Amino acid sequence: MKTIKPIITLFIVTSFVIIMIPAMLVLPFSTDKADGKLSEKLVQPAKKKGEQMETIPSPAVEVAVYRSVSKNIQKLPLETYIVGVVAAEMPADFKLEALKAQALTARTYIVNQLLAKDAKELPNGANVTDTVNHQVYKNNDELKQIWGSDYKWKIKKITKAVEDTNGQILTYDGKPITASFFSTSNGYTENSEAYWGGVRPYLKSVSSPWDKISPKFYNTTVLSITDFERKLGVKVSNEESIGTVTARTPGKRVGTITIGGKKLTGKEIRETLDLKSADFSWERKGNNIIISTKGYGHGVGMSQYGANGMALEGKNYEDIVKYYYKGVTIQSSNNLLNTTTAKR
Repeated sequence: MKTIKPIITLFIVTSFVIIMIPAMLVLPFSTDKADGKLSEKLVQPAKKKGEQMETIPSPAVEVAVYRSVSKNIQKLPLETYIVGVVAAEMPADFKLEALKAQALTARTYIVNQLLAKDAKELPNGANVTDTVNHQVYKNNDELKQIWGSDYKWKIKKITKAVEDTNGQILTYDGKPITASFFSTSNGYTENSEAYWGGVRPYLKSVSSPWDKISPKFYNTTVLSITDFERKLGVKVSNEESIGTVTARTPGKRVGTITIGGKKLTGKEIRETLDLKSADFSWERKGNNIIISTKGYGHGVGMSQYGANGMALEGKNYEDIVKYYYKGVTIQSSNNLLNTTTAKR
């Protein structure tokens, strides 16, 4: 029992040292005014350019597509429909940012269609067809047949473009725009009023130099003089000049032309002769008229090859759509679609 007291004494001394020494180290600074302290100001992750920060849940919206071949109506989720449209409307080997831009145009179009409830000349219950009258749409089975062994990587890439832009549409003054697009320009896009007659302030002519690398930039159509005269309702003279271009559009296409005493618009000639573009010229060779065109499509809105050219230069999808559609805003469609679904 005699060894217990020294042990207790040692324990007490050790405890005193452990407790007092840190206190003695801190004590000289306890009454001094602090020069600074560790503060906290948590930094929120920076919003990436074009990133959608909308937190409203996406409504469960279905699109009823009239399938022109099977003659039935197929209902599918809106974002699934967008994948099928982008896959059908733009080459999958285009840059991802160009595909994202295409996803915005496709989604804007269908949201506009759903809000307008424009079902003219559509079978009862359908929102759109799967043709160029609305937007071309292909389902997975059709894409597998078209793409074959490339299906997996192509559908994965297009699905990513759609998912990365989920719910985003293009608006002007808070309303979805007419998000028109086409394949290849003649170097310029066109004012909406120059082709359709209606003025849309966001559809203005812009330079699109990237299109010159498109395989569809130049096209040639050959018509016999007889067919040319019959289709246009004119008579080709033996003079050196076969018609005269009297006006050009803002997009450098043929505005008006006089031929054989008749005045026609470039749009009328393009549609009547089934030309690729309204930027055309022609010449007579023997018994034929050789018509040369630049560009492919009506020229209004976003050029697909132009969008890909911009993406190749490092532009993102927001840069692309805001270049081709002037003064637009990228916003969520969820509020608009929630309103429509609530009315059902």
